[in-house]
Amino acid sequence: MAVLRATDVHLAYGPIRAVRGCTFHLDEGETVAIVGANGAGKTTLMRGLCGLLAPADGSIEVLGGPLAGRRPDELARDGLLHIPEGRGTISNLDVLDNLRLAYEIRPTTVGFEAAIEAVFARFPRLKERSDQRAGSLSGGEQQMLALARAIVNRPKVLLVDEPSLGLSPLMIGEVFRTLREFQEAGMSIMLVEQNVVKALKLAHRAYVLRQGEIVLEGKGGELAQKTEVLEAYLGSH
Repeated sequence: MAVLRATDVHLAYGPIRAVRGCTFHLDEGETVAIVGANGAGKTTLMRGLCGLLAPADGSIEVLGGPLAGRRPDELARDGLLHIPEGRGTISNLDVLDNLRLAYEIRPTTVGFEAAIEAVFARFPRLKERSDQRAGSLSGGEQQMLALARAIVNRPKVLLVDEPSLGLSPLMIGEVFRTLREFQEAGMSIMLVEQNVVKALKLAHRAYVLRQGEIVLEGKGGELAQKTEVLEAYLGSH
């Protein structure tokens, strides 16, 4: 069953259409990657999927209902969590308050203290920095905090935009291990990522975006093996 579906979606900034006629879906428990070169429209697409940018044309359905008319905070309560490019943490709040806010937006049957213990078990460094302001954390620690929101929030759909951006190889590995754990727990994940090979190896399926249009789709692992595809559409392999 699709938990997210886009049909002939166009997204624009004024007269400029950054995304043109995209149709795709994310099924329950599935991981789908959106990959493409810089400027392909990936982040614009994610902004549309979380309700920050209304489609100029086409339709988006999330969690069984139309996206139109639903505010981002309502979507969050319904089970959609968006981790934007640049982490999306609240820089003037400390680590614990960032996590508390994520929990209060979408409380679960697991109590807050138990949820926090799960976070600290997964990311011990966040426990060490629990009273430190998010804005003073390193880039890797901020990404840990951003991903930790999904542990306390337990979303039905997780949208992740460029989670490895600006991170060291060691931290990139940690990010993808965390996403793999979310995947194995049955979370539905839509991933935008410039580290194409890692994204395709994680994803069940993938769509290649070029100049705002989907030009290719297929199983993630199969696309990762096609060097000519990566060179032709992404400029790398």
